[in-house]
Amino acid sequence: MKTLLIINDPPYGTERMYNALRLAATLLKDAANHVSVFLMADAVSGCKAGQKTPDGYYNVERMLRRVTNNAQGEVLLCGTCLDARGIKDEEVMPGARRSTMDELAVATVAANKVLVF
Repeated sequence: MKTLLIINDPPYGTERMYNALRLAATLLKDAANHVSVFLMADAVSGCKAGQKTPDGYYNVERMLRRVTNNAQGEVLLCGTCLDARGIKDEEVMPGARRSTMDELAVATVAANKVLVF
């Protein structure tokens, strides 16, 4: 099954991204599933490389790597949202990539399930 998770909220301050990425990791336990995570709005800041969080606190970069390190997972980033927040491509964690609304539209049509966080 193809699942598309669209995340809008910032990586920290709410638990929406945390819960969406927990779901993504769980779905990816089954090799029959493909998961696309599309970060937009303030969520794109979750893709910044080199995040340092206090001990015992979740780290969004590490959680996103669970998706990108799986052959059935991908992390796409709204390019307009990256630009609006001054995040350069070289600041983005390995495995995540700049994307477009056109690519989001294609992923939406291709997905069996679309979940928005």
